[in-house]
Amino acid sequence: MINLIQLFIQKYKKKLLLPVVVIGIILFISIQSFLKSATPKADSIQTIPLKNFTEEETIEYVEDPVVFVEVKGAVTKPGVYELSEGDRVLNAIEMAGGYLVSSNSKHINHAERVKDEMVIYVPEEGEEEEEETTLSISSSQSSLVNINNADATVLSTLPGIGAAKAEAIIAHREQVGAFKDNQDLMKVTGIGQKTYEKLEPLITVK
Repeated sequence: MINLIQLFIQKYKKKLLLPVVVIGIILFISIQSFLKSATPKADSIQTIPLKNFTEEETIEYVEDPVVFVEVKGAVTKPGVYELSEGDRVLNAIEMAGGYLVSSNSKHINHAERVKDEMVIYVPEEGEEEEEETTLSISSSQSSLVNINNADATVLSTLPGIGAAKAEAIIAHREQVGAFKDNQDLMKVTGIGQKTYEKLEPLITVK
């Protein structure tokens, strides 16, 4: 069989040479075309931006404003405590160790927000009415509006003070300076004696 193939090739090698060469060239061109089409072009590759991890990211830590509150009376550990702005009276009582068995907490508003320099007095059961009134006075004093730093929204909550008068108070404060006494409020245009009498128990210059 092999001899027959060799005889065939020797006999027709001249005739077969040209077709073999042509077929080889065609195959070579086909392979080159295929390789070129399979190679991705530079403009077809999408670049993905990478985050530069060498840059330090700045992280800002915002601390909650703190307030100092004094808890007195029938609690386990009376004293001055540091709380966050927005905490409630209940949180201050808990920090003071809670109530004593002899305490009378029925007049305490546990949901009230604490304020800086606030005094919370817890009376004992059976204390005179006069002493219990101290709690109410303390609580009301802590909610006084400071006319030296209150904004227009807070000032507008006062009786007889609308948006215009609130702006007038702020303008007077900025032009003349802080109020030294509650009565200085009457120096503001539009605030007379009658209006001041309504405001006097509700304001402070502290």
